[in-house]
Amino acid sequence: MTPTVVLPVITAGLYAAGVYLLLDRSLTRVLLGFLLLGNATNLLLLSAGGPSGLAPILGYAEPEEMSDPLPQALILTAIVITFGIAAFLLALIYRSWRLVRQEVVGIDEEDRRVASRSGMDADEIDPDDLAPEDRPAGHADSLHGEGDDVEELLARHYAGIPSDDVDLPPTRRSRS
Repeated sequence: MTPTVVLPVITAGLYAAGVYLLLDRSLTRVLLGFLLLGNATNLLLLSAGGPSGLAPILGYAEPEEMSDPLPQALILTAIVITFGIAAFLLALIYRSWRLVRQEVVGIDEEDRRVASRSGMDADEIDPDDLAPEDRPAGHADSLHGEGDDVEELLARHYAGIPSDDVDLPPTRRSRS
């Protein structure tokens, strides 16, 4: 039997498409990319199993005629893991849609601010030497004063943004 190049080409194509989709900001495309990676991994394990043979049951065939059961067990395990992670990603996509009515991950300004800092070890950073906007959240200068009403600040900051799948503003709570 001559080896074929179809299975490695299909596996490489699925890996390439899966990685391409994983790098997108749309969570639905991330899910599809993950599913393609899972299927490519299954094909890779299938091709690593060698040529097909008889069932690996003792007494049914000679050992050299049997197929290797390990790749089959690994494929079944990979299918279960892919299904579990896909269900988790679907739950994340659904929750994201219910909260903000979009499933595209936005640009985080805090990540941009941290990336623009000069490279320095955490041991070299003294919070008192940093500018107030660069100080950690728990630093005393970054905390609100005694007279600030946190509820009002949050209500102004998150005005018009749905808080959950209920029709309440994000910071309103009952004051009993």
